[in-house]
Amino acid sequence: MNRIGVDLGGTKIEGIVMDPSGRITHRNRIPTPRSGIYQDILDSLGKLVVDLETSCGERCSVGVGTPGAVSSLTGALKNSNTLSLNGRPLKQDLESLLEREVRVENDANCFALSEATDGAAAGYGVVFGVIMGTGVGGGIVIDKRLHPGPQHIAGEWGHNTLVPDGRLCYCGRRGCVETYLSGPGLVAQWKEDGGTAGAVSAEQIVQQAATGDERSRSTMERYIDHFSRAMATVINILDPDAIVLGGGMSNVQALYADGRQRIGSYVFNDELTTPLLPNRHGDSSGVRGAAWLWPAPRA
Repeated sequence: MNRIGVDLGGTKIEGIVMDPSGRITHRNRIPTPRSGIYQDILDSLGKLVVDLETSCGERCSVGVGTPGAVSSLTGALKNSNTLSLNGRPLKQDLESLLEREVRVENDANCFALSEATDGAAAGYGVVFGVIMGTGVGGGIVIDKRLHPGPQHIAGEWGHNTLVPDGRLCYCGRRGCVETYLSGPGLVAQWKEDGGTAGAVSAEQIVQQAATGDERSRSTMERYIDHFSRAMATVINILDPDAIVLGGGMSNVQALYADGRQRIGSYVFNDELTTPLLPNRHGDSSGVRGAAWLWPAPRA
């Protein structure tokens, strides 16, 4: 059976049809409704699935990756930075709309599943997948099977405290990893370091640091140190066979060199053997992982 994967993002919704071998046969992208209204988002998801099935000519299984996770207590979505989704029974509503069972998972979990199944970490046993973009998330895959945990929070390193009494996070806490390692977090650091002109985006800060701008270089040095401390904590707890980085900030090449070396100085061990890998599937990794949710891949 062909699988449909859907990746619900803040600005776009992407959908694919994947055949049993993992080949993408159809793809469609639509803008996420600017209204942010829950019903508008739900209707857009349903229409995208119908359009994909029309294109491929058959009824498919459906997996959806979304910010946040389904609460095991209420069945509603929780912890989403798309705030209108929180407290809403997205899974049940989609199932009613599409008249079939739908699998819904956190988008970082989908990323991790994709890269562990046939991506950069294929062949590794325990994989920690990291997304560092507009937010920061993570997912754990063991022998190509997702490990969401009984509370659906496994891998959520983005909401551990990195800086006590630090920046306010959308989750209501202060100093979360996400507020420092996301793209907006880098921009916030640059401004705190005295940046008032020039760079206005994370990408520009990285570029300015590479060309010798001292303020941007100082900001990037702080960013790499924050990354290394946060990642060392994950390794100390999970000791994964491989870590895969995704999201816009995964393109910072210094993370794989200076960052990895500094992680080694913070890990509770006399060496660091954990591979730190760039993702293979890029922006498509999340939607591919959503497709792999159904049926669950087996080793």
